[in-house]
Amino acid sequence: MAGGLAQRMGCGEKSCIELNGRPLISYIINALDGAKGIDNIHVSVTQATPETKKLIEADYPEIHLIEAAEGSYVGDMIYSIKKAELIGPVMVVMCDLPLVRSDIIDEVLEKYETCDEPALSVYVPIALCKKIGIRPDTVFHKNTKLIVPTGINILDASDINNEQPDYNYIVDDPRLAMNVNTPEDLAKCRQMLSEGFE
Repeated sequence: MAGGLAQRMGCGEKSCIELNGRPLISYIINALDGAKGIDNIHVSVTQATPETKKLIEADYPEIHLIEAAEGSYVGDMIYSIKKAELIGPVMVVMCDLPLVRSDIIDEVLEKYETCDEPALSVYVPIALCKKIGIRPDTVFHKNTKLIVPTGINILDASDINNEQPDYNYIVDDPRLAMNVNTPEDLAKCRQMLSEGFE
């Protein structure tokens, strides 16, 4: 998903922001491309992200581009899944997770294979966010635990119009906690990369 306005960043399209000489979106594309369980990659853009569209067309011609309506995140996600004519499980990932690597993607996919629910949502404990010094935007209280959504979900594309019961997969991995929404997040991400979070 790469169609948002990224207003909190204040410096253009988030997916094109450079992190150590590479656009932010390239990190998650490489993670997905290297994962054993991913068959195809689709990037959903909107009129708000024309530079992202150009970047994908120039650097990743093998990736399927979908132009969504620039409505809500959920609306654009549903539209994109339908437009891609996907069936069965689909992993939906935000473009601003530069520390996620292929091993994490495969771990999530393996967990999905073992759960009974049609959907899976990935979270980190809020204590992990505090430990590495980041302040999450959204916190859920589920089963007596305070958890933070990471921006990685698996859904059944065949039933995308309906709310799906989901398994809450809580992972204590700092790489999943680093969601880049602000310039401060970007600086923290640079610091973590310099400290060896690969």
